[in-house]
Amino acid sequence: MDKQGNTKEFQTWASSCQSLSAFGVIDAVLKRFSAGRVAFASSLGAEDQVITHLLQPYYARVSVFTIDTGRLPQETYDLIQRTSEAYGLRYEVLLPDQSELVPLMAEHGMDLFRKSVELRKACCHARKVAPLKKKLATLNGWICGLRRSQAITRTEVQAVEWDEHNALVKVNPLVDWSEADIWAYIKKNNVPYNALHDKGYPSIGCSPCARAVKPGEDVRAGRWWWESPEHKECGLHGRAKKG
Repeated sequence: MDKQGNTKEFQTWASSCQSLSAFGVIDAVLKRFSAGRVAFASSLGAEDQVITHLLQPYYARVSVFTIDTGRLPQETYDLIQRTSEAYGLRYEVLLPDQSELVPLMAEHGMDLFRKSVELRKACCHARKVAPLKKKLATLNGWICGLRRSQAITRTEVQAVEWDEHNALVKVNPLVDWSEADIWAYIKKNNVPYNALHDKGYPSIGCSPCARAVKPGEDVRAGRWWWESPEHKECGLHGRAKKG
């Protein structure tokens, strides 16, 4: 497939995927593309652990990668090891380009993300977005664990959509799942998950930018909690503006 998401054929196919189950969406996407042209971007969150389990029949056709920002909590590194052992899975680990990250920290300090939204996004870009974009440039499609109910920035996410920012197909098999659906699947299938979830962390990222949430708080309340909800994206999941 070429790098055009506005063709009638693509729109018809993507629309046909919206009513499929999570496994059905994955199956449809991996049948459409050649082996090695679609990869799963795992943040090791609960949703991504569910997808890791769903992908088991396809490990020979789809690679699984994660981004080591250099500021992840130890519990996340532990989960990488446990998941690798549970599924016989070898993660491709992406690392930040030090030529971008080091000058940024030298000018603004290690904890520049506390100073402004702009600097926080610059930190996210160096540690996460830039490595991701480099990887996505080699693919036709990427799978991730976005759900509509996660945040106000994600209410329009589709099961299969065209990623304008990265010029490839983006696949969100769990788009309609609830938080309860995720955890019911994890418990039923004994899926490994991050120990921080049991300590009140529904959403886990870099260690200094995530905290436990209080009962009743939004699942993303612990991410960049010093910012307004509409700013709470790191740039990995940018969406084209309308109008």
